[in-house]
Amino acid sequence: MLSKNQSQTEFIILMASLMSIVALSIDAILPALEAIGISIGTKETTDNQLLITMIFLGLGFGQLIFGPLSDSIGRKPVIYLGFTLFVLASFLCVMATTVEMMVVGRILQGIGLAAPRTISIAMVRDSFSGDYMAKIMSFIVAIFILVPVVAPALGKLMLDAFGWRSIFNSQLIFGAIIMIWLWKRQPETLHPENKIKLSKNLFINGLKEFLKFKTAIAFTLISGLITGSFMVYLSASQNIFQNQYGMVEEFPYVFAALAISVGFATFLNGTFVLKYGMYKLVRAFMIVFTMIPLLYLFLFYGKPNPSVYVLVPFFGIQFFSIGFLFGNLRSLAMQPVGHIAGIGAAINGFVSTIMAVPIATFIGSFIKNTASPLFVGFLICGSCSLLILYILKKITKSASLSTT
Repeated sequence: MLSKNQSQTEFIILMASLMSIVALSIDAILPALEAIGISIGTKETTDNQLLITMIFLGLGFGQLIFGPLSDSIGRKPVIYLGFTLFVLASFLCVMATTVEMMVVGRILQGIGLAAPRTISIAMVRDSFSGDYMAKIMSFIVAIFILVPVVAPALGKLMLDAFGWRSIFNSQLIFGAIIMIWLWKRQPETLHPENKIKLSKNLFINGLKEFLKFKTAIAFTLISGLITGSFMVYLSASQNIFQNQYGMVEEFPYVFAALAISVGFATFLNGTFVLKYGMYKLVRAFMIVFTMIPLLYLFLFYGKPNPSVYVLVPFFGIQFFSIGFLFGNLRSLAMQPVGHIAGIGAAINGFVSTIMAVPIATFIGSFIKNTASPLFVGFLICGSCSLLILYILKKITKSASLSTT
């Protein structure tokens, strides 16, 4: 729902900003992982990856709380509640002196951030549907991608000037500005007649309803596979570029360039999705997503890392395909569950994240001296996703034949 004096453009930017609090909390600390690790006493560089993967764990579980709650009490109050928890967790991270204390803080940050991340998607679904929803989501994600572009560079600047704790403080300031904007300008999108009475069976009933839709299940599983493979890159990119390639100063700019490839594809998707439809784009770029790592492994598996001028284009094409997948997969999963948008977004986000965390943790443990395990992960996740698409097509074809 848009207010009379709120444009669609403002709505898109505000929703992107809500999602961006999550991205800032993840990407801005990437250049500081080593410094944080030294400060809190981590013994292995791979332990620093926990600071990335654990926030996703919190995001997964937080969505189960805030999604159903938003279907009952409204979208905006739940976002404020989640941000309050995020503020408290950020102070815990700033005061952390051990890796255990930092991990707890990151998990709690993730739980709190689950509110703006999940509810922003529910608010989009409250307001739009179909391919047009996918178009709106594409423009939201295209703007949201600007944060990963600049976040590592900003994180590096603050790390050098003020130390790693200043990065967490900047996240609080950014988040507070977004909360004020939301309070002042965005009306509640959940219509009173669509509110679901708060009860102990609220989530169970919502889950049963979600499971009625095979497309929602299939595209949620695919989202988990793609998110997991991308999460490996997020958690291991600092190790690959700074440790394996020695690109300490250049890392934020390489990360930004690769984020631009995702953003550019997402922007193009906003135009293409109305012409070709979500499903055709997902199918085409799922094939690209799977073939690129297959080619890389054919050329370089079992060999030392290729030149960075070879590695970066492979990453760039891979992430370009991801740009056509993220928004469309989420929109396809949410399309049949608009009547339970909060719970639907929660289940979709929870399953995707809970799948992604062990995928990222397992594959990330193999990334030590070469980037090849990352491409193995891309290949496995892409192949499994194509298999799910094939099974879904067979099931839906059989269902349509049985009704004729």
